[in-house]
Amino acid sequence: MAEEEILLDNVREYLKQAKKAEEDLAYNSATTLYFKAIAVLVDYFLLKQDGKIPNNHAERFDILRRKYPFLYKILDKDFPLYQNSYKLKLNKKYAELLKNDFKRIAELAKVEFDY
Repeated sequence: MAEEEILLDNVREYLKQAKKAEEDLAYNSATTLYFKAIAVLVDYFLLKQDGKIPNNHAERFDILRRKYPFLYKILDKDFPLYQNSYKLKLNKKYAELLKNDFKRIAELAKVEFDY
């Protein structure tokens, strides 16, 4: 399987599980999974644009900050929610925020998903 298809398959998996977590009112899990979907979708975008997948969050943020500030702003805002999902009890508002940001990035990446 090609790298692009692996990334998109991973995004679909995270998205499916995030929606299920939301239905189960498990908002910490939903928030974490939406962020993972966002990160992998951004990696897909970077692979398509630059031909390379970042090795970690730090490299991803550095590339976005330098070359794609519009995406950097989204991830910079969302990353603390992902981090806080480990130690705080998040609610529906946060899961929806990340889901909406995912949708924005999907439009930018020109990829369609079932919501």
